[in-house]
Amino acid sequence: MTLNQWRNDDPAHAVEISVRNDTATPVRFVDVQLVTDSLKTLPPERVDSTLGRTPRTDLRIPYGAARCDPVKIPPVKPATVVAHVQVGNGPVRLARFPVPHPDPTLAMLVANECGAYILRQSVDVTFEDAWAHVGKTLHGTLLVSRKGGEDSLSVDDLGNTTHFNLRPLSGRRRPVVVLPPGTTRLEIPVEVTPARCDPHAFAEAKKAYLFPVWATVGSGQEHWLIATPPPPVQATFLSYAEKTCGVG
Repeated sequence: MTLNQWRNDDPAHAVEISVRNDTATPVRFVDVQLVTDSLKTLPPERVDSTLGRTPRTDLRIPYGAARCDPVKIPPVKPATVVAHVQVGNGPVRLARFPVPHPDPTLAMLVANECGAYILRQSVDVTFEDAWAHVGKTLHGTLLVSRKGGEDSLSVDDLGNTTHFNLRPLSGRRRPVVVLPPGTTRLEIPVEVTPARCDPHAFAEAKKAYLFPVWATVGSGQEHWLIATPPPPVQATFLSYAEKTCGVG
């Protein structure tokens, strides 16, 4: 039994419990729970799924918030999948399945979430409200705000999403900007363009507005956080993309 995560799982804070059944006896999973000291434990998730012989079937469940340290990413802890199962016509019983340690998916989840947690102790990156069409592009501003500490803050790079490209108008990368000690905020003028224009693009927009931003505090390790435009700005992005792509 292993853990996996697909693209659509990330915004839902969900993980796939990958199960194998090498026998012809059906196995019914009534509910499933992921238990590890690396994450807050959530109640069991009802899945009510019966598996025949299968090399792999994924059972999707939510997972709890990572248990993070404000200074460093903690090592990943062992994990166990706890489930109520029924084998064949037998009774439903509680079973525990140790996940091979260290699990790479769990390690990735902890590293990503705790890296963002560390950054957010010192800095926040938000989308300003005013956006303007400039030719076939959309121009606006990201606001970088200091939340704590006096170290320099380097915004190293801006990332794209499944639907939109985001780049600094300055063209600078690594770093894009540096917030010097004593400076509380600065603006990054940016340009947005569509990353895709196929007809189904905007019907499948689960990660369209989750923009990764890489940053470094002082001489520390680079981490990344997700900057999400507020709903009115998301609506502006969508109408711009539909007009530019000729859809909608």
